[in-house]
Amino acid sequence: MNKIRKWITCCLAATIAAAAYAEDIEVKQVRYAGPFRVDQPLFIDTVDVRSQAFKPESLLDVPLKTDLAERGKIVSTLPAASGEAPYTLHLLQFNVQVGTYRKLGIEVKGLKHYQVYVNGKKQDQKEVGLTPQFHRVVIKYLSQQGHTDTLAVKLTNADSTITVNTDMMRPLTLTDIQNGHQYSNLALSADGRYLITTCYDVFNEGQVRYWWRLSELRTGRVLRESPQEMKWLPGTNRYYVIRNAEGGRELVSTDLQTGKETILAHGIGEGSITVAPNADYLILATSSEPTKGDDAVHQIIEPDDRQPGWRTRWNLSLYDLKTGLSSPLTFGYHNVSLLDISNDGRYILFMVSRRRLEKRPTTLSSLYRMNVKTRQCEEIVKDEGFISSAVFSPDARQLLVKASPEAFSGVGKNVPEGRIPNIYDYQLFAVNIADKAVKPLTRNFNPSVEYFRWNPSDGKIYLTALDKDKQQLFRLDPTTGRFTRFSVPEDCITRIRFADKAPVAAWYGESASNSDRLYSLQLSNGKSTLLEDLSMLKLKDVTLGTCQSWNFVSSRGDTLSGRCYLPPHFDAAKKYPLIVYYYGGCSPVSSFFEGHYPLHLYAAQGYVVYIINPSGAAGFGQEFSSRHVNTAGKGVADDIIEGTKAFLAAHPYVDAKRIGCIGASYGGFMTQYLQTQTDIFAAAVSHAGISDHTSYWGEGYWGYSYSEVSMAESYPWNRKDLYVDQSPLFNADKIHTPLLFLHGSADTNVPIGESIQMFTALKLLGRPTAFVVVDGENHGISNYQKRVKWQNTIFAWFAKYLKDDNGWWQALYPDNSL
Repeated sequence: MNKIRKWITCCLAATIAAAAYAEDIEVKQVRYAGPFRVDQPLFIDTVDVRSQAFKPESLLDVPLKTDLAERGKIVSTLPAASGEAPYTLHLLQFNVQVGTYRKLGIEVKGLKHYQVYVNGKKQDQKEVGLTPQFHRVVIKYLSQQGHTDTLAVKLTNADSTITVNTDMMRPLTLTDIQNGHQYSNLALSADGRYLITTCYDVFNEGQVRYWWRLSELRTGRVLRESPQEMKWLPGTNRYYVIRNAEGGRELVSTDLQTGKETILAHGIGEGSITVAPNADYLILATSSEPTKGDDAVHQIIEPDDRQPGWRTRWNLSLYDLKTGLSSPLTFGYHNVSLLDISNDGRYILFMVSRRRLEKRPTTLSSLYRMNVKTRQCEEIVKDEGFISSAVFSPDARQLLVKASPEAFSGVGKNVPEGRIPNIYDYQLFAVNIADKAVKPLTRNFNPSVEYFRWNPSDGKIYLTALDKDKQQLFRLDPTTGRFTRFSVPEDCITRIRFADKAPVAAWYGESASNSDRLYSLQLSNGKSTLLEDLSMLKLKDVTLGTCQSWNFVSSRGDTLSGRCYLPPHFDAAKKYPLIVYYYGGCSPVSSFFEGHYPLHLYAAQGYVVYIINPSGAAGFGQEFSSRHVNTAGKGVADDIIEGTKAFLAAHPYVDAKRIGCIGASYGGFMTQYLQTQTDIFAAAVSHAGISDHTSYWGEGYWGYSYSEVSMAESYPWNRKDLYVDQSPLFNADKIHTPLLFLHGSADTNVPIGESIQMFTALKLLGRPTAFVVVDGENHGISNYQKRVKWQNTIFAWFAKYLKDDNGWWQALYPDNSL
């Protein structure tokens, strides 16, 4: 009886508190757009096919863009009806900034016929659930000549965290990240005068439209736009397309000056197409598969045979543009990949790979040069295990090879004795074709190589590289070995392309606080010229908080880089919850604005965000990145914990009792592992994280092969200290932090079982936890709508534990009596 009385008392107290907490907010000003005349239809009959008479209020359903209200004038009273039109439509807009999840009532009086839209979606119910962010509310109403409309709008069940305004500036939303114009690729004509930009637009609900734009580089004047892929014919200013025709595909080039089309090839078979630099021939990469066995009961030949397409094998063939003859260049069951064609078209460079599971590295690659006329073939590099890619030098006498530090018997290694380098800390090597001599080019160059090109116009090597948390452009003089860093106006170069016959390039990139911007680049003076700014389109009404670098010196003496994101309208006199984000794996968290974890989006939710790049990441030198190998979280976790404590000490506006952490993939493992090492976090999120190194090693598509990087020469049978002792699952009893697991059900990288078993362990231990599955998604969440709920799930979890706001979580995942 006492328990029942106590429960009733608590419920009554909660009800009284909620009632006292709720309040009404009168909307005193709105943006007004209109009037928009709308006419009655011509009455052919008195009723429609449903025997219904025409109702004037049905004119309210006439389509009208609600965003027209965004540029309307601010009013506190509605304009009087004027003109001769018997019916007119009008738009009213106001903005609601919500601090905690609320179910708000939108009460409208003074209007006879109206509709309410929130963030562009029509609301049929009187009450609408609003998440903690910025919302645009539009009232569309129909007025009748001679009738007076009045403005009387009220929000019910509001609270003190809700503000109403008519400002156009607003915080960042996920829609800003997902929607809008994006770049995908670039290509310059041979003389650098013209640029082809591959673009795509993302619309609401996730619809995507790809298109290609051809423009003058200097003026930006658009010459062509097409839904069909355009590419440059090598050495020319003519572009070509591949189109389907009777008898097979055909390659059609177009002269920019005259617009004349020329069919250069027809009857082209299947496969990807590469046009030779001298435009004499095409190289086709074609695939074949072995005869399928019994789909229901079949043998797995080796671990990678579980992967779709693993049995597919690729070979090369040559299509002669003069004769139309197509002949095979390679034959066999090993994969063959085309890497490059020499500038004179004389040679092709290709790579043949084979598997060797018994010894690290498990993949061996050989590089071959073939004379396309004589078909004479020469093996340049034999059975090298750490090659990523390669190209010819401009004179085709050398190869420029991108590979790991251990390649070529470790000639490029620069780590302490006994240390194994990080495979993903990529280096460049020059291989002389005549005598096979190998020269390491970047051994003492700390940034990690990404894209590279040996430029024929000036003979210099250009490369983008991870330079700490930036991705920057460098030039290497192969004769002197000297590096020059370009001063570019963005933190990270996403993509860069060069003209073959001119000292010019085009590139696009972004920084921590802006979307992609497109530039031209003069190689002679290093000057970048802005061509297009996507931020001006995507973020024109968005207010961002500040972002600045924040580094600290660890107890090991390392200067660890990081960044700090502040909420919009930041007030240093307040206390803010903190979210710590990291990867902790083999690469840094670079200064990109967008991506799956747009950190300004977290700041827009009212959090201070701290990004740390702990030891083990590439881009800081080989010694630093080698700490990722055979540590399984040791050292890395110490860096994150030290960094978080140092950040707290340096920033008094952070609430030390409200700290959350989040990571994905290896970062998801770090999230789990951190909770076994510290209690400083009040909430944690692990997306697709590894809980047991042994099960991940054997079950993930790339489990054992990634372990060649992180657990080099270490296996479950010889390093129990790494595979078991360092696995969060075997330390689950140490975890007390509320821990959310997120996982795609179709994850082939980190199987969903990694989250299942850790969630099960915490449930059995009675610890606070939750597990949310995103059905059908792989390692990353790519589906538009699923990503929205996935992101809201993260925000709701942090709101529950860092803001004492359980409403959002309950709205997404109501309590279930099971």
